[in-house]
Amino acid sequence: MITTSQPADPLVRVLSRALDGEIRLPGDPAFHAALPGYNLAVQHAPAALVLAASADDVAHTVRAARAAGLAVAVRATGHGAAPAGPGTVLLDTSGLQDLAVDPAARTVRVGAGVRWRQVLDAAAPHGLAGLCGSSPDVGVVGYTLGGGTGPVARTFGFTADHVESVELVTPDGRQVVASADENAELFWAVRGGGAAFGVVTAMTLALVELRTVRAGALWFDAAEAAPVLHAWRGWVADLPESVTTSVARLELPPDPSLPPFLAGRSVVTVRFAHVGPALEADALLAELREALPAPLADTVEDMPYRRIGEVHADPPEPLPLTERGALLVGLPASAVDAFCAATPPGSPVMLAEIRLLGGALRRTPTVPSAVAGRDAAFSVFAATVAGPAGPPDAEDAVRRTVEALAPWGTGGSFVNLAGPRDATSSAALRTAWGPETYARLVALRRAYDPDGVLAPSARWDAV
Repeated sequence: MITTSQPADPLVRVLSRALDGEIRLPGDPAFHAALPGYNLAVQHAPAALVLAASADDVAHTVRAARAAGLAVAVRATGHGAAPAGPGTVLLDTSGLQDLAVDPAARTVRVGAGVRWRQVLDAAAPHGLAGLCGSSPDVGVVGYTLGGGTGPVARTFGFTADHVESVELVTPDGRQVVASADENAELFWAVRGGGAAFGVVTAMTLALVELRTVRAGALWFDAAEAAPVLHAWRGWVADLPESVTTSVARLELPPDPSLPPFLAGRSVVTVRFAHVGPALEADALLAELREALPAPLADTVEDMPYRRIGEVHADPPEPLPLTERGALLVGLPASAVDAFCAATPPGSPVMLAEIRLLGGALRRTPTVPSAVAGRDAAFSVFAATVAGPAGPPDAEDAVRRTVEALAPWGTGGSFVNLAGPRDATSSAALRTAWGPETYARLVALRRAYDPDGVLAPSARWDAV
C-alpha cells in the first residue's frame, strides 16, 4: 500500500505491486510520524520508508532499491540505528513478528521485529530463558548481531554464541539461510560483524534452562562513589563466572515515577546477577556488603529470570541520546580514581558504567564467529541526553568520560556500545576485531555487497 501525497516514482510503482506492507514518502504526515526510533537524536531523511510485513517484502525492497541506485538502511526498534539519508530507502522490519518457542529443542525462532520482552515471556513457562541485554525492550536481532553482553553474560557468554541459524536477504535480493552447515562464511560474519552482510528477517537461537536468578542492585549516594568503586574493584578480582556485575554512576531526573530515594539524585549503583545455588550467592554478596558503606537501598532478591530487566532498569521510553564505549585491559586503583574524577556529582553524563567481563565471555564458541572483545577484562560505557533537552556539551562530556579510562583501554569497543558511526568508533572496532578478523569481514562485505546497497558506514572503510 502506498501512503503518500506525492506522485509515485518508479521505485514506488515497482514496490506497490509487490508489497504486503506499506510505502510512505516525504510530504505525508504518516511518513514523518513513523521515522523516529528509540534514539530520538538519530534524524532520518530517507527517500522512502518501507514498513515490511514479510521476508518477501524485504527482498522486494532490496531488489527495487538496488535497481533504482538507492541504498538500504534497516531498523526495527531503532536502539542502534544510524541516520538514513536522502539516497536511502529506510526499511523498517518491526512488523516481522514471528515468534515460536520449541521447548523440546530449547530454541526460539524470532522475526526481525521481535523484542526480548516477548521472548522472555514466551520462554518462561517452559523454564527457559533468552540471553537478553540489560533492556528487554531492545530488538533481539540487532542486539545479537553485535555480539550481546547481558546481565548473565559471564555465565553463558555472548548471545551471538547461541545463534543456530539466521534467515536473511543478501544485498542482491536473495533470501538465504546461514548456519554452521549452510553459507558458513556468512554465518561467521553476521554473528558479531553486525548487519553489513544482509537484512536479517528471522533468527533461531538456543535458549538456556533458567527459571530464577538472585539479582538486583545496591544503591548509594554519589558522594560514596570512590569507596564503592574501590570496594567493587577488589571484590571482582576472583569472582566465579556464576556472577555478572557492573557498577554505574547515574544522574537521575526528578521523575515522580522513580522511588523517592532516587528521584533527582546523583547516585552510584552496583548491579548483581547470580546463576546457581542461593548459598553461593549469599556468601559472595556478604563479602561485598562488608566492604561497602551503608546503601540507600538493596534490591537484590530471588526473581524470575523474566524480570531480569529490573537489574539495570533502563528507561523504556524513547530518548535523544549520545553514547560511546570502550574496552579495558584491567581496572587498577588509578583507573577507578580517574573514573570518579570524570563523573562527579552533578555530571552532565546521565550514565557511566563499568562492566566486569571475562568468565564465559572469554571462551571460543563451538562454531567460530566474528564477535570482538573476548580478551577484554572490563567495558566502559557512557551516555547522556542529546540535543536541546540535554547539556550543551553532551557529546564532549560523554567522550571525555570514556577517554578518562583510555590509559587502561585495549583501544577497542564492542559493536553494540561503540557509539556514533564516526572515525573514532571505526578505529575502535577495527582494533577490537583485530587485523585478521577485520580484513576477513571487509573482504566478505565487498564480496556480498560490491555496490554498497546496504547503507555504508565509516565502520566499513577500506583497511
